[in-house]
Amino acid sequence: MEEIKEFTNYLRVEKRYSGHTVRAYTDDLVQFDQYLHTLGNQKGILYSHQSDIRNWIIGLIEGGCASRTSRRKIASLKAFFSYFMRNSKLRINPADGIIVPKLNKTLPGFIKESSIDDLFSNNLFPENFAGKRDKFVLELLYATGIRLSELINIKSSDIDLSKGEIKVLGKRNKERIIPLTHNIITLYKEYSETLKEKFSEPVTEHLIVTNNGEAAYPRMIQRITEKYLSLSTTLEKRSPHMLRHTFATHMLNNGADLNAVKELLGHANLSATEIYTHNTYEKLKSIYKQAHPRA
Repeated sequence: MEEIKEFTNYLRVEKRYSGHTVRAYTDDLVQFDQYLHTLGNQKGILYSHQSDIRNWIIGLIEGGCASRTSRRKIASLKAFFSYFMRNSKLRINPADGIIVPKLNKTLPGFIKESSIDDLFSNNLFPENFAGKRDKFVLELLYATGIRLSELINIKSSDIDLSKGEIKVLGKRNKERIIPLTHNIITLYKEYSETLKEKFSEPVTEHLIVTNNGEAAYPRMIQRITEKYLSLSTTLEKRSPHMLRHTFATHMLNNGADLNAVKELLGHANLSATEIYTHNTYEKLKSIYKQAHPRA
């Protein structure tokens, strides 16, 4: 376990990975370490073999583990062993040659534009602090496509009203600037006014706060999203990430440049953004079938 602590400390301090990413790596490594214990290996991960990794992954997949999850676990192990190879604490990388399972190609879900219109135009939000905050949160997620982790870490100082933009710190501490619509700016001002009325002195510098004035946390934002999306859509998934998918799909459906959407989403590679073009293609097929006389 000491090796795991050393590695995750390296991710946190030197690589400056987010807390969410570090926890994911840690969970994967601890899980594999526990598996090794069931095999009688009490020395730790550094003394594992390629067959151990292969059998572990096969067991996970046979147990119903999604291919995306098993791919991440393999990536965690490869990064772990590579770190100790560089530090000369390991001569052979047992993760070399491990075949990564293929991803199941599933299109990201998204909310119809009509449902988004219903969400923000049907007076679903009460005229109090919580209502103004919740409406601002959902509109901000949809209008910018930011991640949940990015939302809860935004500070009030990250919004520049004079330029109409917001500064977002994404994965691996990569900063990006996203323009704000006039509607978002209006909602922000309304939220800020009620925030000052409710709390004369701010408890935190974070932009989104709880009813007690403390920094918002992931489950709180998830509850807000689930609550209001259930009133406007029949989709089973009603997560903050669904609004990110919806942002990207609606942007592309309305003619946005793929590279521009990539930058707005904070994707490192264009391939991560290209998956949304499949949704756009499905829309084009639907329009074609409706409009072409021989379709």
